[in-house]
Amino acid sequence: MAVVTVLRGVSHGRLSLLPHSQLPIVRPRNRPNVLRIFARYSQAHDLFTTRLQDRLEKLPKLVEDIVQTSLNTGPRGALRLAQGVQAVVGVGSEWLQDVSKTANSSTGLPTQLQLGLLSPLYLRKLFERMGATYIKLGQFIASAPTLFPPDYVQEFQYCFDRAPAVPFEEIKTILGEELGRPIDTVFEYIDPAPLASASIAQVHGARIRGTGEDVVIKVLKPGIEDILVADLNFIYIAARILEFLSPDLSRASLVAIVKDIRESMLEEVDFNKEATNVESFRRYLEAMGLTRQATAPKVYPQYSTKRVLTMERLYGVPLTDLDSIKSLVSSPEISLITALNVWFGSLLACESFHADVHTGNLWQLRDGRIGFLDFGIVGRISPKTWAAMEVFLQSIAIEDYESMASALIDMGATGKDVDSKAFARDLEKIFLSIQDLDTEVIVAAARDTNTNANTVAANVAFDERQMNALFLDVVRVSESYGLKFPREFALLLKQLLYFDRYTRLLAPNMNMYRDQRIELVSNRRQRNIYQ
Repeated sequence: MAVVTVLRGVSHGRLSLLPHSQLPIVRPRNRPNVLRIFARYSQAHDLFTTRLQDRLEKLPKLVEDIVQTSLNTGPRGALRLAQGVQAVVGVGSEWLQDVSKTANSSTGLPTQLQLGLLSPLYLRKLFERMGATYIKLGQFIASAPTLFPPDYVQEFQYCFDRAPAVPFEEIKTILGEELGRPIDTVFEYIDPAPLASASIAQVHGARIRGTGEDVVIKVLKPGIEDILVADLNFIYIAARILEFLSPDLSRASLVAIVKDIRESMLEEVDFNKEATNVESFRRYLEAMGLTRQATAPKVYPQYSTKRVLTMERLYGVPLTDLDSIKSLVSSPEISLITALNVWFGSLLACESFHADVHTGNLWQLRDGRIGFLDFGIVGRISPKTWAAMEVFLQSIAIEDYESMASALIDMGATGKDVDSKAFARDLEKIFLSIQDLDTEVIVAAARDTNTNANTVAANVAFDERQMNALFLDVVRVSESYGLKFPREFALLLKQLLYFDRYTRLLAPNMNMYRDQRIELVSNRRQRNIYQ
């Protein structure tokens, strides 16, 4: 008689040997569980099939984008790839050296070293080695805390440092090529020493031949545009591939962020667009009858191209040079009020607003007016953002933090309910801390050799990291409630922080949100010349 071994009584720790005739009829005891497992498998299989089909449908568009972008990049892409490899090797060597120094430490590797080249410090160093495009990208990261993690925003503040100047002979060559004629037939004089040198452009003082008008010439540095296009195209392709391989990244709008960066940076290297921004602001001043209070430099289109921008030279001092301002106007406070009213008015009545009013771009001019300089970075406000921003500004003026919280909730994108009262309490703590910000006023005494009189010069040292830390606090607490803000809000809030620091120097007893002389929002809508 055949004997079949059957595994039974395992739970009792024994095995039973039963004849075939004594075998029990085995019935599946957990059929419902089996069915559920099968159902889940079926659903997962269907989901996988759906996703696969969706990706296959998107594949031709991805390939088309990659091919078209690669064609637009051309052979310069290979050169940038080689330079990129060289930069990675260089920064990688620095990282390895730093790791070796701390390898024997009992505390282990710091987080900065564990992240390697993806850490804020080494990524910033890599960007600096990669040159202009990545420095501009670093500046974008530093200026967009609504999009990037705080550690990266703070580290990339270093990307705002002064860039090395291009030799004047190269600048003259570019001017000749762009203007299509010998430069001495256009300019009587060009100062070979640059007034300023940034990552993408260089500025020189000059005088127009024949008229004797003093101008400044902003020149795009050689090769920058080609490098920029190649780099941005590479970043775009990488983002497209990553989003294709990981559809979850589409929820984070990775490609949309990259496109926003690309459009923003390409606008900055197209001086025709900057000229348009300047002329738009000048039209706003004329339409509002503000030309006696403020100005922007006149553009000379006949001496300007996409890579060269020739503008009227304005003479004055930064809005932080208190002693010089006092020598030019009777009341620095009135100058600040003028600057505030002109800027706030532009939010509604101009096609775009100046989105970089740091100390180098906002001047007290010798003729008493306020000068707005450098319109490379501007912002445009959507109706939804502006409606919320109005409430936000009004709530700051009356310190109504619940209204402020409601305005930010309306402005931000969120997929969950927000505890507005708790949010308001957190915002109150942050904005009260603004009052505790230290403004370092530097006072220097000197003796005038001509008059033998003592003079006192006061200035203010802007702590950019302190300002950004405060800004990041607002963003951080908002994100803790699930809020994501548009980049235009980040631009607006940063300008308000700049003006807060100007107020501390020029009008320390004034509250710019409450002072009746400052028109934040009321009566502006009806005067909007573009509605």
